[in-house]
Order: sequence, then C-alpha cells, then structure tokens
Amino acid sequence: MVLARFNCHPDILAAAVGRFRKKKVLVLGDVMLDRFVWGSVSRISPEAPVPVVEIRKETTCLGGAANVVANISSLGGEAFPLTIVGNDAEGEQLRAKFHDLGTTLGGILVEKGRATSIKTRIIAHHQQVCRTDREDKTPLSPALQLRIVEWFRTHLEAMDAVVISDYAKGLISPALLKRILPMAKSAQKVVCIDPKLKNLGAYRPATVITPNLIEVEHAAGMSISDERTLVRAGNKILRQTGIDHLLVTRGEHGMALFEGGSDARVTQIPTLAREVYDVTGAGDTVISTLSLGLVSGLSILEAAILSNIAAGIVVGKLGTASVTVDELLAGIHQTSDLRPQTSDIRHQTSDIRP
Repeated sequence: MVLARFNCHPDILAAAVGRFRKKKVLVLGDVMLDRFVWGSVSRISPEAPVPVVEIRKETTCLGGAANVVANISSLGGEAFPLTIVGNDAEGEQLRAKFHDLGTTLGGILVEKGRATSIKTRIIAHHQQVCRTDREDKTPLSPALQLRIVEWFRTHLEAMDAVVISDYAKGLISPALLKRILPMAKSAQKVVCIDPKLKNLGAYRPATVITPNLIEVEHAAGMSISDERTLVRAGNKILRQTGIDHLLVTRGEHGMALFEGGSDARVTQIPTLAREVYDVTGAGDTVISTLSLGLVSGLSILEAAILSNIAAGIVVGKLGTASVTVDELLAGIHQTSDLRPQTSDIRHQTSDIRP
C-alpha cells in the first residue's frame, strides 16, 4: 500500500540493495563511542530524590559518524572513515571496533591531548535514566585540517559517495567544507550531509542534506507548526543554499523530501516504524541507506523511501544499532503491504510558496 502510493515497486528497491555490496563511501565526521549501562531500579536513594540503578551489564558501540560507518558496513558497502580521535583509551577502543568491522584505519587521525567523545547512557527497565557526555569541541588546528584535506583529496576518486556526518564536535567547519566540497562536486560524487551548522549554506555544494525539524527551524529562522510552514521553511533553505535536495526527518511524522531546487516539489513520506524503542542513531541509518541507494541506481525519492524503511527498523532496537541487508529486504516487502500510520501525511506536489 505505502510503496504503491509513490509508484515505487519493491523489486526496484530490493535490486538496489543487492547492488550495495562493495560500494565505497567516504565518511567524514565526528566519531564517538556510545556506552550503555544497563540495570534496574527498585528504590530511591536516601541521599537525594533520584533512582538507584543496580548495574547488570555495560555495552559499548560505535556512535556518531562511526555509527554511519557501521551501518554502511552492515548493509554490504565499504566505508572509509576520515576523522579525529584522541590518544586515549577510548580512541584505541574506537580503532579496535573499526578493525573488527574490517574498515581501513588510514583516515583515523590521532590528535595528542584531544579527548575522544563518549556518551554514556544509563538504562533501567528499557528507559533512559540519564546521559553523561565527555567530549572535546576544540576546532582543528590548521595543520590537522590540512591532513584531513589531503587524505580526502587522495582517496576521493576511488569513492562512489561522500557522507559528511556533522555532530558539532570540532571537526567540521565552514573553512574545511569550502576546501573539500568543491572537490567532490568536480569529481561528480554523490554528497549526503547530516548537518549541525545553523548556516546550512556552508554545506554547499551537496546532493542532499538531511536536517531534522528543529535544525530546519533554526536554519530558516522560523517556527514550523504545520505543513504550510514546513514547506515555506524548506523552500527558503533551498533558495538560500542552492543545494539540490532537502530531506527533513520529522520523527513520528516521517520525512519530507524537497526536490528540484527552490520552490521544490515536496513529498511527504509517512513513518513506517511499527514499534519505537530507541531513536538513538536513527539519523545515521537514514544517511547511510540514502547514500548507498543513490549510488545503486535509485532516484532521490526511491532512496529516501528506502532510508525511511531502514529507520523504521532501527528504532525498533534498543541502543545504537544498525540495519542488516536481510532486515532491510524483509522491511521492503512488509512495507509494500503496510498502510501508513499517520493519516494526515500524504504524497503531493506542493503548490505552497513562501
């Protein structure tokens, strides 16, 4: 039902997934470790009105841009991380986890004295009690930025796509983007960007950017309360940035895809999540699947629909997670018979203008 409304045949999506294998994606972005402390709560602390979590286990997985690498690898692609870590235990742990994925380590640069980012979530009875962050947002030194640019330049030609996963931890800056994005455009590479900068024009030129609703509000300088204001904000961003496509992730309301430059065609894609346990890392899954879809013969709409299916799968898992090929193929065929859960979201060509 859902796919038929978009004239999107499940066999086309499935065939594209079969072509993911060995697609090469350069992933430039802020990597981190996601640590989960799992436990249970049976009492309140006598010292303060807070729960006492009795720890049962701890798990650590790849987070941020590292989770993009994990998702691309899980879907059969080859991810090439280009990033910065500290010369600390967490940096070594990240490198070890990349090694376990079979990922090349040449683009993981070490900066002495920098703290590797780590987010620790305390989970009790499947609910997050609190989160602690340790991170270093210091901008890159000119020398380190030059090393990033040179690695990017040297390896770009061999890549099918570039993903920029910006988590605002000091790696991605307007100065760096000005040096690398024109290279990718000249090389005619697909460029997918998960942004954090308020000025989305800094990510020009790019194939597609994937901000969430809050990021769109900040970038457009306006509140989004309904479909009309969403369309106005999206068109304003496209007009200001000149970026080819805008894919807005809207949580339980799915996605909105703007195609064709300013005054774009707008397609509303309903949420496909059946059960939502944890949204951690869902944006990483979206941009990973989107980039692989675009370099495997899908249109921007087809790739967006496929990434929406993948996101619907990953939010049904606890913790930072990735999607496998088998899960995605099963999701495609289940979705072909699934009715949308959000009745007020529809596929349309918008005639609303700013």
